[in-house]
Amino acid sequence: MDKNQATGLILFAAVILIYSLFFASSPEIPPIEQTPQETEAQTLATPQVPTIEVLPDSLVDAQRISKYGALASLTVGEEENVILENDKVKITFSTKGAQIKEVILKEFKSWNMEPLALLDEKSSSMNFSLESSKGPIALSELYFSSNLTEEELEGVKTQVLTLSARTESGSIIQKFTLADGSFEVKKSLEIERFQGVFSGNAINFTWEDKVKAQEKDLSESRRQTQLNYYLASESYDNLGVGNDSEEEQLTEPVKWIGFSQRFFTAGIIADSVFQNVKVAQSTPADSSIVRIMSTSFAIPLQNGKADLSFYFGPDKYKTLKKVTDGFEKNVDMGYFFVSWVNKYIVVHLFEFLEKYFNNYGIIIILIVLIIKLALSPLTYKSYIGMAKMRVIKPEIDELKEKYGDDATKMQQEQMKLFSQLGVSPISGCLPLLLQMPFLFAMFFFFPNAVELRQESFLWANDLSTFDEFIKLPFTIPFYGSHVSLFTLLMTVSQIVYTHFNNQLTTATGPMKNLGYIMPVMFMFILNSYPAGLSFYYFVSNVVTFGQQALIKLFVDDAKIRAKVEESKVKNVNKKKSKFQQKLEDAMKAADSNRKK
Repeated sequence: MDKNQATGLILFAAVILIYSLFFASSPEIPPIEQTPQETEAQTLATPQVPTIEVLPDSLVDAQRISKYGALASLTVGEEENVILENDKVKITFSTKGAQIKEVILKEFKSWNMEPLALLDEKSSSMNFSLESSKGPIALSELYFSSNLTEEELEGVKTQVLTLSARTESGSIIQKFTLADGSFEVKKSLEIERFQGVFSGNAINFTWEDKVKAQEKDLSESRRQTQLNYYLASESYDNLGVGNDSEEEQLTEPVKWIGFSQRFFTAGIIADSVFQNVKVAQSTPADSSIVRIMSTSFAIPLQNGKADLSFYFGPDKYKTLKKVTDGFEKNVDMGYFFVSWVNKYIVVHLFEFLEKYFNNYGIIIILIVLIIKLALSPLTYKSYIGMAKMRVIKPEIDELKEKYGDDATKMQQEQMKLFSQLGVSPISGCLPLLLQMPFLFAMFFFFPNAVELRQESFLWANDLSTFDEFIKLPFTIPFYGSHVSLFTLLMTVSQIVYTHFNNQLTTATGPMKNLGYIMPVMFMFILNSYPAGLSFYYFVSNVVTFGQQALIKLFVDDAKIRAKVEESKVKNVNKKKSKFQQKLEDAMKAADSNRKK
C-alpha cells in the first residue's frame, strides 16, 4: 500500500467515525419520491440479494473525491457503445474509458464461418493510465461523451470519433480516425489544463490479448503466431517462436509492437517511440486460445499530447508495408536468400493475377507456368549439361575399371577427361541450384498467404490448410491422422521425375537412391502443410516433365557427342589452368598424407 492509498483509507475511516458519532441518532430523512418508471427500472437492474447498509451519497462523494480529486465527477456516468467503421473494419468503443471493446474484420470469417472478431472485450484488455497527485488514474474509470463525424482528409472520406471528458478544471480528449479502405486507426490523446492534477510526462499503457483461434488447425496457428516488435534502431525481433513462456524487458525504445497470428495482426504503432517496454507471451491449455500475449510501456507526452496508431487487419505484405517502417515483417517471407523471390516476384504476380482470375487453383497454375517460362533458359542449360555427361559415360566407365581402387587417381583422371572433352560436371547442377530460391520461397509463401484462406479448389475446401482427402481412424507418427491427396500426387510425380532424371544422368549408388528417398520424406513433412503448397509442387513437376520432353525433341545426343569430339581434338595440347594444377597438387598431397 502506497502513501496515497493509506491517506485515503484514513480519511474514509475518519468520515465513518464522525458520521456514527454525530448523525447516527438524527431524525430519519424522508425518502425522495420516485416516479413509477424509475422504481421499475431500479427493480429490474438490482439483483435480489440480502439487504446491506448503503453509505450516504455524501460519503460516496467524499470517497470519490479522495481517490480522484478534480476527476471525481468524471467517474460517474452511463456506459454507451459507439461504432467506428469503414468498408474494411468495424470497431466498437465504450464511452467508459474510450475503450476498444470489439474489432470485426468485415472481409473475413472465422474457421466456423462466424464474423471474424480479431479482438473482443473477453479476449483483449487495453488500459491507459496517468500519474496524478492522487496516484495512478486509469482512463478506463472515466466516462466520456462521444461525437462521431465524417470528414474529408487528404481526399479520403474519414470517420472521426471524438471522446471527451470535461470538468471545470480541464478536459481529456481522445480522437480516433478511420479512413475508407484502411485497417489503420489513428489515435490522438490531449490533456488540456488540469494544472497540478497530473504528474509525469508519459501515459502508461498495458495490453493483454488472448489471441482467439481463427483457424481450424490449432497447431499450425500456434506455430505461426508470435509477438513481433521493431526497435527505434530499425532492428526487428520477436517472442513466441516456441510454446514456452517468454518475458523480456527491452532496453531500447520501440517503434511498434504486433500481436501477429497466422493470417492477421493486431498492432500498436508509435508516432515517436514507446519507452520502458516489456513484452511477454505464453501458450495456454485452452484450445480456443492460440497464445496469450501482453505488453506494457510508456508513451511520451509532448505538451500534454500523444499520438499513436492501431493496425487491425490481414497479414498482406503490400498492405503492411504501407503502415510504417518494418511493419511488413509481421508476415514471414522466409530467410534472406529466398525472401526476395516472395517480396519482389510472387507477391506482385498474385496481385496481378487476382485482377483477372478469382479461382486460386488457376492462379497457382499460372504462377508455375510464368516462373517456369522465365527460368526455361536455366532448365535448358541444365538438360544440356546432363546430356553431355550422359554421352561421355563410356569414357567414365573405362576410368572406373582402370582406377576404381584408387579414388584419388580416379578423380585426377576424371578431371583431365572433363578438361579434354570440354565438359563440366557441374554444368547440369548449377542451373538447378539457381532455381532453388524459387522452390524454397514457396515453402514460406503458401503457409502465410492470407489470399488462399478459405479458397477452395477441386476437393480441397481451403487451400491455406491441408486437404483431408481421407480421415484415418488412427494417427501415424510424423504423418498425422489424415491423407492429403495433393501431397500424394506431389510425391508420386517427384518419384517419376527422379526415375526419368536418372536416365539422363550418370548418377549411381547412394546418390541415385537419394532421389527416391527425398520425395517420401517430404510426403511426411508436407502432409499437414497447406494444400496450395503441395499443389504448386505437383504442377511444377508436371510442367518440368513437359519442358524436358520438349527439349528432348530438339536435342540430339549424336550432335552433342560430335561437339564433345570436336572439343577433344581442340584441347589435345591444352595446358592445365593454374586452378586445375593447384587442385591436382592438393589432391596428390592429400593422397600422400592419407597413405602415410
